Amino acid sequence: MKATTKRRWNIRNPLSYCVVFLLLALPILGQESNENVNVYKGEVVEEGSNRPLVFASLSVEGTNISTITNTEGEFQLKVPKEHASEDVIVAFLGYQTKQISLSQLKNDKNKIELQISVTQLTEVDIEAPKNAASLVKEVLSKKGENYFDDPTLMTAFYRETIKKRRRNVSLSEAVVNIYKSPYDSERRDAVELYKARKSTDYSKLDTVALKLQGGPFNTLYVDIMKYPEYIFDQESFDYYEFSYDRSTYINDRLIYVINFQQYESVLDPLYQGKLYIDALNRTLTSAIYSLNITNKDKAARLFVRKKPAKVDVWPTEVAYRVDYREKDGKWYYGYSNVLLEFKVDWQDRLFNSVYSMTAEMAVTDWEKNLSGSVPKNRDRLKKSIILTDAAIGFSDPDFWGEYNIIEPEQSIESAIKKIQRQLRRAKRGGTSAAP
Repeated sequence: MKATTKRRWNIRNPLSYCVVFLLLALPILGQESNENVNVYKGEVVEEGSNRPLVFASLSVEGTNISTITNTEGEFQLKVPKEHASEDVIVAFLGYQTKQISLSQLKNDKNKIELQISVTQLTEVDIEAPKNAASLVKEVLSKKGENYFDDPTLMTAFYRETIKKRRRNVSLSEAVVNIYKSPYDSERRDAVELYKARKSTDYSKLDTVALKLQGGPFNTLYVDIMKYPEYIFDQESFDYYEFSYDRSTYINDRLIYVINFQQYESVLDPLYQGKLYIDALNRTLTSAIYSLNITNKDKAARLFVRKKPAKVDVWPTEVAYRVDYREKDGKWYYGYSNVLLEFKVDWQDRLFNSVYSMTAEMAVTDWEKNLSGSVPKNRDRLKKSIILTDAAIGFSDPDFWGEYNIIEPEQSIESAIKKIQRQLRRAKRGGTSAAP
């Protein structure tokens, strides 16, 4: 590496955020019908400490049905009644996988404890390629061999949550169809909106909020193995320093943990984080990373598309996660999460505000799309979509009862109830509602 590397500000970030200031309004909620499914609710925690395990996966053996725990470790798994005799597999990175018969689960208040996976590694186990960067290149080169090589139609649940400091102010969610092209194909995935709903509408309450442009594409493009150009393209790969962290075992499989970060001599911000690589078949099983945003002016230009003139807005944290799952020897995109935190500074106010956006998507079902069919252009989601504006399906509450979604945190539900009470009081008193 040269002592100083100068590059243009051309980071190819997969996310396209649109920041605007709007008003918050009445939540639209619907009841769910579960006539054709069994519903299992509960939490996944660490054995002994009872610490919630965030984004643990639950999948029904012999099917493509799965879900993810939320940020409180809570889950809601919906299983068609014909699969009620199957087992559910509960897995979390760094913990022993647990297999439980669905017949042993209750409808509610299930507590699933996972043990930390502690395995003494031998010298043979930890013998890995000496050059960590070479291992990462090898993994990227094997995407056509180790990942889905057939067109696949995935059903996924997508959610956007916006918080003002610790208070939830907006929740939008959708079920989408993902027309996934093979991993060795340059063809991009197509996304079709099946149903959507939102629990807030921006028009009445006097508060500031944000909108997220890009919708499900924000999470879909975090699939590093399908879209490596957004983080490890040919130009930027050599700007990273790769090193080995402590290896571990997951589901009795040896996992290499690779740290990566940009060289200090690289001027423009890139990414930093950890890659979890299956040692046997050189497969990326998970990645957790963040964007270097120490230069707030450059970061603001990257993410902030629209704002009032008297407001300064810049991101203070941009973090990503992607998890892959395996079936019949092939791996596929299973879950991704994006966290974006903003600081909002009004010129005529003493204190600033902090907003956070979370976008997450979990694949809940899939099947091979051997015909290779894709939706027509007019039916595809555009990358510029703003889900809070496009959300539909409010008159179809029964629809949501049959689909696996990520169980909302209690704090979201509490925030919605609070807003509803304020609106009811405002209507009785004939005054404007405020949070």
